[in-house]
Amino acid sequence: LDDLVESGGGTIQAGGSLTLSCAVHVDTNCLAWFRQAPGKKREDVAVLFTEDGTSDYNKDVRGRFLISRDSPSTATLQMNSLKPSDAAMYYCAARLGRDRWACLTRDPDRFAYWGQGTQVAVSS
Repeated sequence: LDDLVESGGGTIQAGGSLTLSCAVHVDTNCLAWFRQAPGKKREDVAVLFTEDGTSDYNKDVRGRFLISRDSPSTATLQMNSLKPSDAAMYYCAARLGRDRWACLTRDPDRFAYWGQGTQVAVSS
């Protein structure tokens, strides 16, 4: 059983919405989404510290994306007003421990658990 499994990717027209899901099989209170487009560095998208519900977002998606944890075993990333620049492979990630600061840094090196990714394409 994989620790994290993403689903929900696909091709969407610019301006549309898409919801990604992550099946969580890790006992974690820190979940995040990252993305990587071809030829580009992996970048953070959103993070959620579930102990107090604090979330934070990359400035490029703030106001358009929403990270949530719907149950202990499911996390989602609601993506609205999608742009061609949002096209990428999206990864769900988790870290252990109760370090709120480390969680909210959105530093991928602080996340030990990763899914295989789900592809999002946005057509203009």
